[in-house]
Amino acid sequence: MSLPNLAGGSPATRSSRIESIDLLRGVVMIIMALDHTRDYFNRSAYLFDPTDLHQTSVALFFTRWITHFCAPIFMLLAGIAACLYGIKNGRKALSFFLLTRGIWLIIAELIIVTIGWTFNTHFTIYILQVIWAFGVSMIVLSALVNLSNKWLLALALILIAGHDLLDGVHVSGDGWQAFLWAFLHQQRPFTFGPVLIFMGYPILPWIGLITLGYWLGSLYAPGQDAAIRKKTLRRWGWAAIALFVLIRALDRYGDPAPWSAQPHAIFTLLSFLDVSKYPPSLLYILMTIGPALLFLSVTERPLNALTRPITVFGRVPMFYYLLHIYVLHGLAVLAAMLSGHRASDMTSLTTWVTANPQLKGYGFSLWVVYGVWIGVIILLYPLCKWFDSYKRSHVARQRWLSYL
Repeated sequence: MSLPNLAGGSPATRSSRIESIDLLRGVVMIIMALDHTRDYFNRSAYLFDPTDLHQTSVALFFTRWITHFCAPIFMLLAGIAACLYGIKNGRKALSFFLLTRGIWLIIAELIIVTIGWTFNTHFTIYILQVIWAFGVSMIVLSALVNLSNKWLLALALILIAGHDLLDGVHVSGDGWQAFLWAFLHQQRPFTFGPVLIFMGYPILPWIGLITLGYWLGSLYAPGQDAAIRKKTLRRWGWAAIALFVLIRALDRYGDPAPWSAQPHAIFTLLSFLDVSKYPPSLLYILMTIGPALLFLSVTERPLNALTRPITVFGRVPMFYYLLHIYVLHGLAVLAAMLSGHRASDMTSLTTWVTANPQLKGYGFSLWVVYGVWIGVIILLYPLCKWFDSYKRSHVARQRWLSYL
């Protein structure tokens, strides 16, 4: 039983795979690219938030909403992966791997990912997003793995269910206290001389999610009964969904944005589903993790013609993630030029490209967005399939491959 690829893996742990985990990761990798395609190609991306009920459409809302599932599922699966690595290689080896893997991910976010998003090689902007959150969470987990299971579960639940109590706390300014608080719980930008740092993923709930995943990982340990595992995942999945509906209906806790009745029933539903991602609220996590657990409970079966290609993306997620950003941004530069803009309008030296005022008037309908998204997935599939094959045949001799 091997470590799922998001958290890397050693040659000793790669002889077989848990295909249901690869499949789930592959699904969310594909969905993730839809959000980024919308960022670069949809005309609304430069005008308003797609979850703004006063301006959005049902189709645009759900195009954004479905991608909410990606980051929390990634983090949960990374925790499961870490548990399996520890079972196979020991706690000391796991702690070292998580520490070094986390450092590498932070470096990748600061350099490779930031350049991909902005095409800014002057390093005047750093966007600390999901890869950063993975890196920091893995570093923290490298220490937490020394705790007992009951303390790990308690910590995970406290961070996931309790961090919303901090929503009313804010620290202004650009001092170290404000930066530390943003690191923990408040999304916001900071300016340090000519450098802009955008703290996109406050870390507290993400640490809770990876810790919860680590605690869940024992369900996949060798010798565990598959029927019991599926039954447990199914129960927890339905419980999470039920808690989401109940807590959201009460509207007293769990998300800083209350829902409200709208002129049309469908928009009332959208308001109910419009929960906060930055940082991910308790309701956001319940809404996304519940269906993920149900998915895992029903996909422990042989792969078929549809699911087999999807698992390819799930086996090489870091390679896919880095590649898809550069491909999408490069295509967006071409699209901007064909639309009468300059290539430089689709790059940025001071801010994220999607906030560039020079792109006013640029953008396409959702039909174009979906077409580009499908085209990019088709384009990346043979590259990911090649890299998956290359990695499996060379990782024993080239250990750096375990970090991609």
